[in-house]
Amino acid sequence: MENLDVMVLRTLRDWRTAGKRALLATVVRTWGSSPRPVGSIMALCEDGAVVGSVSGGCIEDDLIYRHTQAYATAPAPDGGHTMPSGQPTFVKYGITADEAHRFGLPCGGTLELLLEYDPDAAALAQLVQALEAGQLMQRTVRLTDGAVTLAAARAPAELSVSSVELVNTFGPEYRMLLIGAGQLTEYLATMALFSGFAVTVCDPREEYRSAWSVAGAKVLSEMPDDVVVAFKPDRRSCVIALTHDPKLDDLALLEALATDAFYVGAIGSRRNNEARHQRMAEHFGLNEAALARLRGPIGIYIGSKTPPEIAVSVMAEVLAVKNGVVLPRDMEVAQAKNERAVLANDPGDLVCGVARSS
Repeated sequence: MENLDVMVLRTLRDWRTAGKRALLATVVRTWGSSPRPVGSIMALCEDGAVVGSVSGGCIEDDLIYRHTQAYATAPAPDGGHTMPSGQPTFVKYGITADEAHRFGLPCGGTLELLLEYDPDAAALAQLVQALEAGQLMQRTVRLTDGAVTLAAARAPAELSVSSVELVNTFGPEYRMLLIGAGQLTEYLATMALFSGFAVTVCDPREEYRSAWSVAGAKVLSEMPDDVVVAFKPDRRSCVIALTHDPKLDDLALLEALATDAFYVGAIGSRRNNEARHQRMAEHFGLNEAALARLRGPIGIYIGSKTPPEIAVSVMAEVLAVKNGVVLPRDMEVAQAKNERAVLANDPGDLVCGVARSS
């Protein structure tokens, strides 16, 4: 599942709850090259609004035209158009070379969509509520009439489609918990939000919270370790400490390392990172296996200096870990700076075997 699917389903729920007509398009098959994988979804409202994606944009434009204007059977009371209705239908794009060119598909690319008209608002609300609660859900669509059945799923599964039903598994949205509400946090929160994460920011210091300016992120004032416990990080969660203050960061990181969070890390220089590991081992008894999960210095090496550049570096590493990408060692901040120090023949720039922060 794509992280943004929760946003699509939430928006579709809101449209349907408000009484608007809408459709849900799902990529069910692809042949050759395809701009979006099987399982990708988008929602289209009767007024032409779109959320999500099934292609690079050209197919979305065609769907808007076909299902809000060209197929309209009667004008709506407000002068707009109405959508088709009825059982789910399949539609293919890119069957011929001319269509592939017209719709912007890669050479030889073909995809098939299932279009569901006016999905049930109550079922959508139930699905979104379960996803927001951190549950993995299986959604089954009966092709004869579009009836939807929801069930908790035990494990992620690929989309399957037969002559009678479509089954798609949706996971809960990815979540990011940020400790500290400073300038770097604002940049990182912004990037996480547009990458599909639900973002929570924790900072007990009022002077930092009062200056917070990023809409869409939940801001809490409790102590970070208490927030981590209440947050209940799971395998779709990451926890990042950004305060540089051990009194705030250490206990929160300790709690996070005891969870299934896919990424736990803290900002700081290589020297600070070494000191943090030493504190964690001596004061809290963490072993090497637990400390190996604690990332730091966080980010990938891009020579970043400013807060926005550092945020790009950290977000790139978070996404790589989320997507299962093993990064080369020379992209690690400590390793890269150590190599630069060696090349510069500056042994004084080494700290505990790694280069000292500039």
